[in-house]
Amino acid sequence: MSHSSKYRCITCMDETVTREFDVSHLSRTCGVCGEFDRFVNTVVIERFNELDADPPPHLHWEQLDRLRKFLIAERLSRRDHTIDDFEVAVDDDEAEQTGKSEANTEV
Repeated sequence: MSHSSKYRCITCMDETVTREFDVSHLSRTCGVCGEFDRFVNTVVIERFNELDADPPPHLHWEQLDRLRKFLIAERLSRRDHTIDDFEVAVDDDEAEQTGKSEANTEV
């Protein structure tokens, strides 16, 4: 019996493809938006959406870029990581000076 997995375009989130293998993501051209980008395993996308709806306060989720958010979701859904394995360092001094903040993710 073969296992198939679904993958969704992270650029437009409209196209889904099914493949007979299970990886975190694959790269291909989207038939909807035309971008050559990642198609992320829908298990990862589900975890990303859960975190986005109710982010753990210690992650400073709103300050992370989209790629870092997907990285955390991938590690939580496909590897043996827990939310406590992640630390986000926020540079408060730089944020005050520039009006911006940068978050770094560590595992």
